[in-house]
Order: sequence, then structure tokens, then C-alpha cells
Amino acid sequence: MYAVIETGGKQYRVENGTYLKVEKLELGEGDSIVFDKVLMIEEEGDVKVGLPFINGGKVTATVLSQGRHKKIKIVKFRRRKHHMKTAGHRQYYTEIQITGISA
Repeated sequence: MYAVIETGGKQYRVENGTYLKVEKLELGEGDSIVFDKVLMIEEEGDVKVGLPFINGGKVTATVLSQGRHKKIKIVKFRRRKHHMKTAGHRQYYTEIQITGISA
């Protein structure tokens, strides 16, 4: 059984027990969260697709930790102009574990 959920403007394919790093959620460690934006659920070959979401579809998860991804480097460079600009960015994330899927 798996589902496709939407959170943080992105879509994720999740199964029971899956660990994910999603866009930052304002929750503490150990808290539970319910995702109700379920786009699709597959259960033993039976596929349910929402328009755009499945009514009554829920995916529950537990927050494991909050953190930041590795730094990415941004370089802007203009050849022959003696111009180079560098910057860095670290995106915040929330690590979750999927605990249940229901249609």
C-alpha cells in the first residue's frame, strides 16, 4: 500500500514506515501530523485517484527531527568583466516517519 501526498508545494510517494525530509513544519519532535492532501492511494492493486484530492484520505506521520540540509553554493560569474559573486543557502527541513495510510 502506498500513497502520494502533497506538502510544502511538493509531492511525495510514501509507504508505511517511510522516512522523509519535507519542507519545514512548525512542530516539535515526537508530535504527530495528519496530511489530508492525498492525491492517490494504491491498495492491493486498487488505485484511487483524487480530483485533486481524495475525500477522507489521510496519511499520519510522526516528527523525528528538525534540521538543515547541506549548504549549496551559488556562483554568479561574468566572464571578462572582473566580476564574481558567491553565496550559500541551507534549506530547513522536518524529518518525518509515515505511521499510517487510510482511504
